[in-house]
Amino acid sequence: QQSEMNSFLWRVTRAAPYSSSPSYLFGTIHVPYTRVWDFIPDRSKQAFHSSHNVFFELDLTDPLTISKLTSCQLLPHGENLQTLLPRDLYRRLKRHLDYVKHMMPYWMTADQRGRGLYADYLFNAIAGNWERKRPVWVMLMVNSLTEWDVRSRGTPVLDLFLAQEAERMRKTTGAVERVEEQCHPLNGLNFSQKEISTYWWRLSPGQRSGVKTGGGSGAAKQRSGKETGSLVGCLLRQNGETAVNCLELDVISMGQAGSFQEAWG
Repeated sequence: QQSEMNSFLWRVTRAAPYSSSPSYLFGTIHVPYTRVWDFIPDRSKQAFHSSHNVFFELDLTDPLTISKLTSCQLLPHGENLQTLLPRDLYRRLKRHLDYVKHMMPYWMTADQRGRGLYADYLFNAIAGNWERKRPVWVMLMVNSLTEWDVRSRGTPVLDLFLAQEAERMRKTTGAVERVEEQCHPLNGLNFSQKEISTYWWRLSPGQRSGVKTGGGSGAAKQRSGKETGSLVGCLLRQNGETAVNCLELDVISMGQAGSFQEAWG
């Protein structure tokens, strides 16, 4: 019930004599908004509708933001993944992406096709120029190339949906972070030959032996538990330590927002 739901909404006020209209802080999540919209309490939606100014993590409706996010993912000029990754890992990655490209037409929904979205275009929107991307961004990219994620393409994530709604309602919008603040921490991870690493992908059994093309429980299973299409990367140092930093990242790929807009306008 609505009363039992966590609103993830905080009300911010100033003490007298400086009191004025309240401000609100709302916690979002990087998933297609249709997955969570019905579970967002009315009071959170009312706070959004009553606000005149709305500020987001990044302004995903700004083409310049998308351009900067795309550029920050790329390796320095003259470098590519084939020269950075161990040969076996590079081959494994390429083989997996070839598999995804082959399966893309089967994963797409009738609604996506009806909107004029083609498998090759969708694959290129997500994975285009992957050989020039930094390893950590490829890790995030691969994590968004599961059947469930492909079938959700074209539906804005909650942040982008709210930004689009704010623009439609002619609210003043802005961002609280710069692209550099998002990119530099990830780009600063050490992937040199001396201290690296290994990535490995835990692919679901369906991805190894053929994925069901239907939705329902098959699509849901792919997002539950550890046997999913999630990507795990561990940085292993050469000093003999068995585990240093393990990252299991399931966040929005920064190229994703741009592909939403490109594909659907």
